[in-house]
Amino acid sequence: MKKIYPDAAAALDGLLFDGMQICSGGFGLCGIPERLIDAILANGVKDITAVSNNAGIDNEGLGKLLRTRQIKKMISSYVGENKEFERQYLSGELEVEFCPQGTLAERCRAGGAGIPGFYTKTGVGTLVAEGKEVKSFDGQDYILERGIFADLAIIKGWKADEAGNLIFRKTARNFNQPMATAAKICVAEVEEIVPVGTLPPDGIHLPGIYVKRLILGAPYDKKIEFRTVREREGA
Repeated sequence: MKKIYPDAAAALDGLLFDGMQICSGGFGLCGIPERLIDAILANGVKDITAVSNNAGIDNEGLGKLLRTRQIKKMISSYVGENKEFERQYLSGELEVEFCPQGTLAERCRAGGAGIPGFYTKTGVGTLVAEGKEVKSFDGQDYILERGIFADLAIIKGWKADEAGNLIFRKTARNFNQPMATAAKICVAEVEEIVPVGTLPPDGIHLPGIYVKRLILGAPYDKKIEFRTVREREGA
């Protein structure tokens, strides 16, 4: 089956619908699927439940979809760098399900592995535990967390071969790997596509069986979340 599509819009054709749940890889601005997010923006699909560590920053990453009110609910662990996210949440315009970072990663991994739920000690006795089942194991309380399995996963990789076998680059691996498995269909964008057999088999981070559609997203502009420079000496 041919997996390579000419652009992000073509790769998402027939997959988007109002009210859907989307798992999005990335951490801050590192490893975010920029081209696919832009295609979702252009499509206009709305009432999205977005599962992501955070929502990028204002007007970058998922922040673009917040600005256009296409996201109805965020399931995430961190919101500190996005003022629009903060504003919408505090004004009641956006539903937010806060989830500890490790728990969020495990919920996606579990969903991708066919595990509907698991018990964790993280969040016991806090607001995170409200409304959740609590069970005792060996005298310690644990809360039940549900696995996540979305309608669509969008991820960013470094290199892929034509069969969709994929390698992430360093910290850009972040949430991309668990998100890729936690959906009915995964669409990936990468910086380079090479022939099958080019990538070392032992170096594959995500087997091609998980990647249903693939696009070449390059070239990318390197965006920096916080730019800090020291003052010139003698200035």
